[in-house]
Amino acid sequence: MSISAVLLDWGHTLFDTPGSVDFIAGFASQQGCVINRDEIYSLWNDARVRSRSADEIAKGRDKSASLHRQCWTSLWAQLEQRCPGVSEVLYEFETSAAGWSPYVDTAAVLTSLSVRRIPVVIISDVAFDLRPILRHYNLDHLVHTYVLSGEHGTIKPELHLFRVALDAVGVTAEHALMVGDNHVNDGAAIDAGIRTVLLPPVSHGAPRGLSVILDLIDAGV
Repeated sequence: MSISAVLLDWGHTLFDTPGSVDFIAGFASQQGCVINRDEIYSLWNDARVRSRSADEIAKGRDKSASLHRQCWTSLWAQLEQRCPGVSEVLYEFETSAAGWSPYVDTAAVLTSLSVRRIPVVIISDVAFDLRPILRHYNLDHLVHTYVLSGEHGTIKPELHLFRVALDAVGVTAEHALMVGDNHVNDGAAIDAGIRTVLLPPVSHGAPRGLSVILDLIDAGV
């Protein structure tokens, strides 16, 4: 069956946080914290990996702004111990356009989808507004609808958010494609009857592999 709409996760699917370690290192230097860059990366990346676990997702952090802040600052507790104050400034950084940038193939694929008149829904477990970030990078006009967990009080492992996304573009599940990076929340789309592609991690600065979306559409699968 042909693909009539694409549902896209946002964080680490369309956008990356390549500057976080440098940001932490800069703050640590200003504050006189004794911590080297390798240790910063290790602690930051450990928090990122733990954030993707089923136990962390089950806390429902993406359902409200206050819980989101609380969960993330808790995940960064070890960084906070090494450099007091870093968790709050890092939170502000990672919830703004300063802390996120599109992967090198994001704009091209979103543009190609627009040319093909395939509506894009960003469906994201996030408790802050993504629209200013997309607007900052002049990509907002390529997005049909934003379906954000913090605005609907439900997260992706719960199937309601997928149904909201499908209704937003008037497409049935069998004619949609979900693309994400997390088997727990993005992978739940299969239980809503949506074909799903999960992308493996890539290095900062590398293409995300989003061209697979165009390949599938052009193949008419």
